Amino acid sequence: MSLDDLEARAAVKPPELAELSDRLVFGEGDPDAAIMVVGEAPGEEEDRSGRPFVGRAGQLLDKVFAAVDLHRDDLYITNIVKFRPPANRNPKPEEIAASVPLLVEQIRLVRPQIIVPLGNVPTQWFLDTKEGITRLRGRWASWHGVRVLPMYHPAYLLRNPSREAGGPKWLTWQDVRALRTALDGLGPKQGAFVVDTAAPTPLF
Repeated sequence: MSLDDLEARAAVKPPELAELSDRLVFGEGDPDAAIMVVGEAPGEEEDRSGRPFVGRAGQLLDKVFAAVDLHRDDLYITNIVKFRPPANRNPKPEEIAASVPLLVEQIRLVRPQIIVPLGNVPTQWFLDTKEGITRLRGRWASWHGVRVLPMYHPAYLLRNPSREAGGPKWLTWQDVRALRTALDGLGPKQGAFVVDTAAPTPLF
């Protein structure tokens, strides 16, 4: 199966997503990317365009990555939930559960070496925790053998624009520099990606 095949299948919403928008926002970027960026769900601009992270938050995200010479074409960008929740509310647990098989298949096809979950929802899912992003951001973890680096969601940075040392933007700068360093140290991709459902998600 290819990403195009998967996108065609993803356009058919399961019943658990009935409350969500009908516009699929599947994902985009390098289909062989070393880094996969995962948000929670599309917003209004994304729902309108069918593309992930194209509103104000997405434009800021582009600037964050560009600061370390990473660009949209270098990454694969998606969300856990592929359809916009009403009024941009957080996805419900059952909506996340219904969307996870699609996300896992995207990961299997792209085979990223690093996953960057943005904000609480994807970080808590990948790390199987209820801890918040404030505690988890910048802490390397592992998910089924894939390195994970949680970062603040760019929407949070828009609401908290301070660049002072210790502030969200300053911390994000530290995180994206760490991401760049890790990327530069990666070797070639190794084999197929397999999800071991019995495996824990230990912090490094």
